[in-house]
Amino acid sequence: MIGRYARSSDIEGLMQALTTLVAFVLLWWAAIWCAGTYPWLAAIPLLLIILFTVRIFGLMHECGHGSLFRSRGLNRAAGFLFGVLSGMPQYVWAQHHNYHHANNGNWDRYRGPYTTLSVDEYAALSRARQRMYHAKCSVAAAPLVGFIYLIFNPRFTWLKGSAGLVVYTVRRKLAQPGMSLREHAASYRTRYWSSPREYRHMLWNNLVLLGIWGLMCWSFGATRFFPIYLLSVSIAGAVGIVLFTVQHNFEHSYASDNEHWDLEAGAIEGTSYLMLPRWLNWFTVSIGYHHVHHLSASIPNYRLAECHAEYQHLFGSVTRLKLCDVLGALRCILWDARAQRIISLAEYRQRA
Repeated sequence: MIGRYARSSDIEGLMQALTTLVAFVLLWWAAIWCAGTYPWLAAIPLLLIILFTVRIFGLMHECGHGSLFRSRGLNRAAGFLFGVLSGMPQYVWAQHHNYHHANNGNWDRYRGPYTTLSVDEYAALSRARQRMYHAKCSVAAAPLVGFIYLIFNPRFTWLKGSAGLVVYTVRRKLAQPGMSLREHAASYRTRYWSSPREYRHMLWNNLVLLGIWGLMCWSFGATRFFPIYLLSVSIAGAVGIVLFTVQHNFEHSYASDNEHWDLEAGAIEGTSYLMLPRWLNWFTVSIGYHHVHHLSASIPNYRLAECHAEYQHLFGSVTRLKLCDVLGALRCILWDARAQRIISLAEYRQRA
């Protein structure tokens, strides 16, 4: 299966990238124009900007796997650009995401964007903290989570980490003036990045993005630019987080501990097949075929549907979800470590 379908095409990748970017720029122009003349009309391009931001994030995700293009250089360049447009330092994000792929289904090591609690951890919380956990995982809170994930956190961690780096380097230089600033900086350790390369990607992503913010404010005014930007990126982040969550958190999905974990079982039994309309599959870069993606992240999005269709006889135990099942799956927010599966709050309360 991998031999047949893990074949990327530079032409296919460029077509996807160019059509997405051209449409994205035109929609931003329409939204800015509407905001200055007929503000209520700006809602139409805003909705499309949200969908295209979701698609841009999906294409960035593929560049991180090196599967959108055959060329490594194109994956790196396009990934950086898509990372700027979606607000996420692509290289740093890809390292964390690849860790998820390497440990999918092992809930001792990776518990998703909401840091899913085990049954025992949840039971140990006070009623107030349990309610806070429910609220955090609800669809109503998703736009706020999207704002933190794509707008606030990448800027905050870069600024906080950079300030720590400067203070550390200056102090070390004063204590050991014989060593160069580069040598002192190289010995700095932080949880915000794990290598100088990661920091460089964070730095350039933020500098380019802040430059775009400044240019847009100078050209059109902050009151026209930022409302559209904040709404579109926050809601797009919400859509992405909800999609990611329900593709791993659903009723009785595979959730093993480290001792009993199996990677292939995680891909088949711990990953859902989200059956979306064709138009929504396009905007989400076919990520609904998540089981195929987890069997091999090197299969590009434009081959996932065909691969699923040919090998669907192997995917009988993959859980199928429709859009109407998403809200129900979002209630599956507890890890039953004894049963090695994800359960819903309703099931937990029934047991209790």
